[in-house]
Amino acid sequence: MRPANIVTAWADILVGFAASGLGVISAELINNSANNPNLVTLGWLLLATTGLYGGGIVFNDVFDAELDKQERPSRAIPSGRVSRENAAVLGMILFAIALFAASQVSGLSLAIAIFITCAALLYDSLAKHHPFFGPLNMGLCRGSNLLLGVSAVPAIILERWYLAIIPILYIAAITAISQGEVHGGKKITGVIAVILIAIVLTAVLSLGLFTEYTVIFALPFAALLTVRVLPNFIQAAREPEPEKIRKAVKVGVLSLIILDATIAAGFAGLPYGLLVLILLPISLSFAKIFAVT
Repeated sequence: MRPANIVTAWADILVGFAASGLGVISAELINNSANNPNLVTLGWLLLATTGLYGGGIVFNDVFDAELDKQERPSRAIPSGRVSRENAAVLGMILFAIALFAASQVSGLSLAIAIFITCAALLYDSLAKHHPFFGPLNMGLCRGSNLLLGVSAVPAIILERWYLAIIPILYIAAITAISQGEVHGGKKITGVIAVILIAIVLTAVLSLGLFTEYTVIFALPFAALLTVRVLPNFIQAAREPEPEKIRKAVKVGVLSLIILDATIAAGFAGLPYGLLVLILLPISLSFAKIFAVT
C-alpha cells in the first residue's frame, strides 16, 4: 500500500480543501471539537483518498505480479508473502471504503472518487505501459485527487478546476522518468521531465495572477521545492541510470507534499502551508520502512 505515498495523497486533499475556501478556517478546525462539520468533511475526504491510493497501489502489484517475478521478486506477491487473490480482495475493500467515504461528503465527491478508481485501474492494467498515456493517466489520478479535496464545497469546483493541471504535469514528469527505474532510461525522457517540472514551478508562481492567491506566502515553499526536486531530476536526465532515476522518482513523489504546501499557503496563508508541510517528515519516516517506488 506504500504508506509514505498515501501521506502525499492526504496533502492533495488538504490543498484542495484550502482552495475550496475552507482552509482559511484552519485555526478553527484545530481549536474546535470533532463535531465541527468542516472537520468531519475533511476526515471523510482523507479516508477516501487513503482507500483510493491504497487500492490503486495494491492493484498495481496485482496486475504486475508476473512481471515482478523477474524484475522485483522481493515485492509482496512474487515473494509469496501475499497471494495475488488476497491482494485483489484487499484492493477491492480499499476502493469500497473510498467510495463510501466520498459519498458521505457529496454526490460530486462520489463521482470524482469513481473516476479516480477507474483511472487507477486503467493505469495499472494498460496505460502504464504506454510512454505517453501512462504519465497522462497517472497525472489525471492526482489532479482528480486534488479536486476531490475541492469538492468539500461542490460549487467551487468550476472556479478551481485549473488547479488540477499542476499535479497532472508534476506527476506526469515523475511517471515519465520512472519508466527507466529498472533498466535505465533515455536522456530525452529526462529532459522532458525536467521541462515539465520547470513548467510546474512557473505555474505555481503564476497563480499570483488570481486575487484570491497570495504568492508571497507561497514563495518559501516554492524555493524549497525547487532546491529539493530540480537537482535530482537534472542529474537523472544527464545520467539516466536506474539508481539515479529511482532517487529522482522517490524525491519527486515525496516532494509532492511541498508542492501542495506551496499552493495551500497561497490560498490559505502561511500557517496552513506549514500544516501541510508537516506531512513531509511523516512521509519520510514511512519511506525509511516501506518502499516508495
